[in-house]
Amino acid sequence: MKHKIMIIGAGFGGMWAAVSATRLFNIHGYQDVEVTVLAPQAELRIRPRFYEPDAHTLVAPIDALFDALDIKFIQGTASSINVAEKSVAYRDASGMEQRVGYDKLVLASGSSLATPSIQGVAEYAFDVDQLEQAVRLEQHLTSLASLAESKGRNTVVVAGGGFTGIETATEMPARLRKILGEQANIEVIIVDRSTEIGASMGAEISRSIAEACEALGVKWRLKSSVVAVDEHGVVLDDGQRIEAKTVVWTTGVRADSLTSQIPGKQDALGRLHVDSNLAVTGQRDIYATGDVAYAATDDIGNHALMTCQHAIVMGRHAGNNVAAEILGIEPIAYRQPKYVTCLDLGQWGAVYTEGWNREVKLTRQEGKSLKTQINTVWIYPPAANREAAWAAADPLIPIA
Repeated sequence: MKHKIMIIGAGFGGMWAAVSATRLFNIHGYQDVEVTVLAPQAELRIRPRFYEPDAHTLVAPIDALFDALDIKFIQGTASSINVAEKSVAYRDASGMEQRVGYDKLVLASGSSLATPSIQGVAEYAFDVDQLEQAVRLEQHLTSLASLAESKGRNTVVVAGGGFTGIETATEMPARLRKILGEQANIEVIIVDRSTEIGASMGAEISRSIAEACEALGVKWRLKSSVVAVDEHGVVLDDGQRIEAKTVVWTTGVRADSLTSQIPGKQDALGRLHVDSNLAVTGQRDIYATGDVAYAATDDIGNHALMTCQHAIVMGRHAGNNVAAEILGIEPIAYRQPKYVTCLDLGQWGAVYTEGWNREVKLTRQEGKSLKTQINTVWIYPPAANREAAWAAADPLIPIA
């Protein structure tokens, strides 16, 4: 009987876990195993780019890669996990309920925007969390050109001044002018509870954010929050109203709800606590990686964030370690002490930082060049070539 490894999710964590597991089995000449990925599509969705235009192009097919590495793919959406029976229920491409068993499970089902119970958000707000929603926003923006000139038509409100909110807002002036014309009197407003611009990102990087926003004309409404959204705008907590045909919500991401079906401690975002090998605490046969895992990156108290930067490296380790468990060899403890950020700031450029205190290293066009390299090359899947893919999946390769 072949050992069955089931990986739920084909995002950064899931894809790299599958490639890494097959790499280790190949090294040891072990063939009595079946690695399967269960996901809605055999494609890697380049989620860190969904704030950009042409969202429908921001996917990379991975079916050829899976074929080259003998990774089985099941098209479907996981609905439940039975830990006692070691099985996963899913809805297949035709909508039928199916069930598949496993010996080892790697949960890599990611995260999603948790829509708040604020009046009108679910009905009228847009977001860039998932591909379909990013495409919906783009279609809406394009449709603005057919509307009569008005302040509301030309105004975009972005709720939340974190990483996603800033990238979305600073890209918006160029997107709007392309649709409405270079002379359009546009207004982009970030509504944020913080007392200072970019406060959640740190003092040093916030200076670059403020400079970029001033240059681009992006305004901030600080110490404010949205309490209601409708078809024509938002109401703030002080009672003021902003007329806007476009409201983009960027706050409140949570781990996929499948984590609640696995016995184990969770953090405030619903992520499963894992040990240094990324095995779920108290679950020898279940691993978690990417946005569903609460994993220490070092020995001084830092933990992985919900970013592709961490998911890629965690995926390599999770796949290697689930394979190592089957092979009976030593796993490789997950550690990722180097932390960087590269924040896109629209036509102003970008800002690149190093360390958890986000020390600025590059800004403007130097930062933009690096951001472009990261977004269009580094985070894309490897070629459908065994040697190249397995080399890229080595958990011990240097982290740039």
